[in-house]
Order: sequence, then C-alpha cells, then structure tokens
Amino acid sequence: MNLAEKIKELHASKYKFVIVSSGGGSNAIASLLKVPGASNTVLEAYIPYAKESLDFYLMKKPDFYASKDTSLRMAARAYSAAKKIDQESSLNHLLGVSITASLSTTYEKRGDHKFHIALQTRDFSKSISCKLEKGTRTREEEEELVTAFVVNLLAECSQLKYDYPKIPEEVVFDEVKAEKGWAELMSNKINYVLSEDVSPELIFPGAFYPYHDGHKAMKDLAEQETGKKIFFEICIQNVDKPPISYHQIKKTVMQFNDSENWVLTKAGKFSEKSKLFPNSTFIIGADTLVRIMDERFYESRKEMLKELEIFNENNNHFLVFGREYQGKFTTLSDVQLPDNISARFKGFDEEIFRKDISSTSIRLSKEED
Repeated sequence: MNLAEKIKELHASKYKFVIVSSGGGSNAIASLLKVPGASNTVLEAYIPYAKESLDFYLMKKPDFYASKDTSLRMAARAYSAAKKIDQESSLNHLLGVSITASLSTTYEKRGDHKFHIALQTRDFSKSISCKLEKGTRTREEEEELVTAFVVNLLAECSQLKYDYPKIPEEVVFDEVKAEKGWAELMSNKINYVLSEDVSPELIFPGAFYPYHDGHKAMKDLAEQETGKKIFFEICIQNVDKPPISYHQIKKTVMQFNDSENWVLTKAGKFSEKSKLFPNSTFIIGADTLVRIMDERFYESRKEMLKELEIFNENNNHFLVFGREYQGKFTTLSDVQLPDNISARFKGFDEEIFRKDISSTSIRLSKEED
C-alpha cells in the first residue's frame, strides 16, 4: 500500500487529530491535507516554523528546539487542543501529533540531521527519534522519510495497518502508558493522583525537572520544621505552561525514592491548590511568592485580596525559602504581604538556607536523553 492510500484510510477512520510541526517535517502536513477527505480527520494543522513562534506555542522557550522532549510537549498541547476543538468524538479517538526536525538545507549544518515525532492520546504517549546520516539523502528525501514515519505512526495509533520505513540508521521508539489515575486526571474526572493513599498535609509544588539537591535541602528543612511528611506536587497542566506528556510524568515521579511521596494535580494556581488541600502547608520559593502577590496577575487589588482570602478560609500556611530573583537573593522579608494573610507565611533566612541551583541550567549542561 502506498502512502496516499494509507492516508486515505486514515481519513476514512473514526480518529481525528491536531498536528503541529516545527523546523523540518512540514511536508507531512501537506501530504495529509492533499489527499481527499482530510477534513474528516485533521482538526487543525499548525506550523510554528520560527523559533519565536514555537516559544509562543509552548508558552516558554524550550531547552532544545529539535528534541524528543520538545516534540512530546508539542504533542501534549496538540492533544489538549483536539479535545477543545472536537467535543463530540470519544476521547479514545482523539490524537495530538507533532514533529520537530533538523534536516538537510542549502548550507552545511554543524549539528546532526535528525527528527523527533511524538503522539499523545488519552491512554499513552509515544515518540520516534532518529539521527540521520548526513549527505546520504536530499532535503526532499529526508522530508519524505519523516512523512512516512508520521503517517505510519498515525495508522498504528488509529488501529490500521502500518509498516514503518526500513533504514540503516537506528530508530528509537518509546511508549509510556498512563498509569492508574493519570488518564482520569487528564480528562478532569478526578482532581489528583496520590502515590500513597494519605491526605497530604505538607505539599511542595514544582516541576522537579530535575529533582536536585536544592529541592532535597528544602524538603529536609520543611519536614524538620513541621514534623510532617512531604508530598511533591507535580501540576500536569499549569496556567502558564502546556500540559506535559506521560513520558514527562513518568520521568519526574521516577526520580523520587520509595520513601518519598508525590501527588499529581491540574491545580496551576495556589487558590486552586488551597481548595484541593485545606489545612495544608505549602513550600514555596520567594520568587513564587513575588508572583502570587503581583497585582498584575489579577483584575484589581481588590480582586487579589479576595482571592488570597481563600488561604484563611482553608487554613493554609506557607514556608518560604529564599531564591535568586532578578539578580538579587530574595527572602520573605523582601515581599510585602497583605495584613489579612501575613501571619500564614514563615520564611527561612539566608543563613539557614541558600541553594542557588537552577533546574534549567542542569538540563542545559547535559545532553538530551
């Protein structure tokens, strides 16, 4: 079966998807759209070609543009868009697919020729990665190869026949299935997923990408201060970031040892966390506190004070750790708090805690897995 016939089968299936491509790989979108019946299948096609456009799409600058991690984040966002666009189809039949690629061009590239394809569904996320040998294919041939992998990935995940291209280079397939509660949380059927069936009383929100010595020092001090056991909270879809894939969820929670607990939520704002976990204490950095108290994120100061009153209503407390912020080490004493909630915050002085460790710097210092 040639590629056009396979695409025709896709368009006749009950599956629908949003597809996004950045850098190379846009030929896959053109190939899908030129076969009659595309409107039955393609909900949206998006090409954030420039780096600045991809930054806007992901709502952040990725560590690497043509990478597995970036393609997974793009696919997760595409799947989220598919759910919003098509609210009639079963969630089982909606897909988000993405491509990031660095392919042959008119000048000699320093880096590798490579592609990363990712696909997100309700029940799993899947990726395909390949480093191509330079000088063996034209740009058109590399684009056609990427297209063949994209179409076959869509066919496989749409329960159709598939046959991935056979090439001499190593092609790495990676699939992570949703564990208990993940799909239900992603679909808003439950509010959170716990590693241990215990109500969290001490909660440390963060991305933990990666989990480093600074986080561990904060954990130890907070547990000593309160006598309670920490739950690391990972928000899988934050207010200012795209949703994360099952790959990233698994990679994050696997960093914690068996004695460390975690909780997954979709509570991006602290007012939402407060509603989920009344009578709990949150661990935050002073930079996060600055943002919580920034009136620009609210309609007015009156609305800000009204929203922050929820910490009194739900009896929440905060342990605030100093952080480097805008070139200055900032602590609780540097942040002006409304009188009605100020007693709910306790800070650690710089003499007690200072760990200038950046998760982003750690990621950028390492080659991508």
